Amino acid sequence: MEIRDQVTADIKAAMIAKDSVKLGALRMLQAAIKNREIDMRPNPITGDEVLGVVKKLVKQRKESIEQFQQAGRQDLVDQESAELKVLEVYLPAQMSREQIEALVTEVIAATGAKTVKDMGPVMKEVIARSGGAADNKVVSEIIKSKLA
Repeated sequence: MEIRDQVTADIKAAMIAKDSVKLGALRMLQAAIKNREIDMRPNPITGDEVLGVVKKLVKQRKESIEQFQQAGRQDLVDQESAELKVLEVYLPAQMSREQIEALVTEVIAATGAKTVKDMGPVMKEVIARSGGAADNKVVSEIIKSKLA
């Protein structure tokens, strides 16, 4: 089942269950997908584009949680964490740090990268090979440490 269809089905289930937190997060996701679809016109939106929207929203939630923790707003941290849990269901299974390190080492050897200046092509290739299953922030940290 495509992500968009799954979101629609989950919205209906959340309405029936009267789960307001899940319903709010799913409606926000559905609206973001629809906005991306409008931006892509006249071309149809692809599954990768929808996955990109989900990743973007997950990243926003993580950054918000960090900022709210620094500000001491536990109520907002809890709200964002609940939304994050709902959104993460739609992401592919994430790679472990060890798997990412192995992939980065492999790509560095394949591309012949030597310095941090070569980070761009390495980053692009790692993201392509991981198929969205690697956290880009972790990938960036590992590449910097290996090329430094």
